Amino acid sequence: MSLTRRDFASRSALTGAGVVLAGSVGALATAPQALASTDTESAEAHGHGHDHGGVGYGPLVPDPDGILALPAGFRYDIVTYSGRTKLETGEYTPSNHDGTATFEGPRGATLLVNNHELGGPRTKWDHPVPLTEGLVYDPAAAGGCTVVEVRRGGHVAEWVGIAGTATNCAGGSTPWGTWLTCEETEDKAGKNGMTKDHGYVFEVDPEDRRANRNPKPIKALGRYAHEAVVIDPKRGHAYLTEDASGPNGLFYRWTPPEGFRHGRGRLRTLADDAGVLEAFKCFDSGGKFVDDLSRATKTGTVYGVDWVEVPDRDAKTTSVRKQFTDGQVTRARKLEGMWWADGGAYVVSSFAREESPRPHDGQVWFYDPKRRTLTLKVLLGVNPDPSADGAFDGPDNITVSPYGGLVIAEDGDGVQHLFGATDSGRTYPIARNELNIGSEEEPEYSEFTGVTFSPDGRTLYANIQTPGIMLAITGPWKRQKRGN
Repeated sequence: MSLTRRDFASRSALTGAGVVLAGSVGALATAPQALASTDTESAEAHGHGHDHGGVGYGPLVPDPDGILALPAGFRYDIVTYSGRTKLETGEYTPSNHDGTATFEGPRGATLLVNNHELGGPRTKWDHPVPLTEGLVYDPAAAGGCTVVEVRRGGHVAEWVGIAGTATNCAGGSTPWGTWLTCEETEDKAGKNGMTKDHGYVFEVDPEDRRANRNPKPIKALGRYAHEAVVIDPKRGHAYLTEDASGPNGLFYRWTPPEGFRHGRGRLRTLADDAGVLEAFKCFDSGGKFVDDLSRATKTGTVYGVDWVEVPDRDAKTTSVRKQFTDGQVTRARKLEGMWWADGGAYVVSSFAREESPRPHDGQVWFYDPKRRTLTLKVLLGVNPDPSADGAFDGPDNITVSPYGGLVIAEDGDGVQHLFGATDSGRTYPIARNELNIGSEEEPEYSEFTGVTFSPDGRTLYANIQTPGIMLAITGPWKRQKRGN
């Protein structure tokens, strides 16, 4: 049943604020560099006693090895390093690490599936994903996923999960323990040397290598510049983001066909046109259509959401986002990372510039499927000096922390951070990339990607995309209070 503009306006008038919000992350706001509040407490103290030093973990300490600055008491270990560490089969770890998820492995191991965002022909890259027999979709494509096994004592093994895909970006884990890897491209066969169409989602099983043989795209989820995907474990919907411009990209919902049951490997059995793929359409509490998410300038903004069916999900002649005219759907620049928690999806719009109605340096929204509402949780103003350490910009991959609040990977200009956002609206640094891939005169620092906690919550994994380094961060994590 459609949630009409009139329904939403009536509901807003009755509640005053539109909707009563719930969830462990709460109403987040932006406050770069705000480190003077006491809204953390010791995880070890189980709620007895506070850290009066402020939110977060204090200033970042420069790394003598020039890789990762962390707060005092924290440490990092390098798990994989493109061009240095090797796969089980002897090839070097592929480059350009991106989206990552963790899974409980056998005998206490942690399994991580790691995307490699490698686009175009294989000859373009020094370390593409190896074309492992039986795991290749398109032998011309450079991207794919590797599976990394980490055991106690520091033993690490790595192997190919899928190869021959292109520009594998954020992706997302499933409730049944697999990984959905997303191609952020619209290249068709014959373009950029490709021999097959690209722009699809593929399923990778971290535990069962045999399940990954003969890769098949999940065409029911559409062909476009995919970024991230999450699954609603209660209703079975898939939600997907699109990182594209000219026009700006869309937020999608896929509804499974009647009688379909999710499970390992079942998505690849679907017909190409199975279920319904729709794009979102937002309207404010007064019933006015919202053309672009950048219109929201205050945290706490709540929009109602309707869904509009995609005419041609495989984009045979026209890109999906271009199949809609102005007024049919809501758009947003750089719809990127997502994470499912608190009964809904946290969704990132990384930044907006001249291609959008209003500029900003990052938004995080929360979509509530029960109420059919989208609420602005985090808003980052335009950073006036990205080269200076302090303010944050360009959120990309995101995770909900087991200690409360969000942990966000920065993909902006200048200095790059992992940073946290508390429930009470404060942001704080967790790590800073110190690996200069530019020059001393013109320093350049790659984005962070793949931020995710281990299943036991003790280790935060994150990647430096270029050259491709997976890092394991440990230390005295603190439980975040909800705040007021």
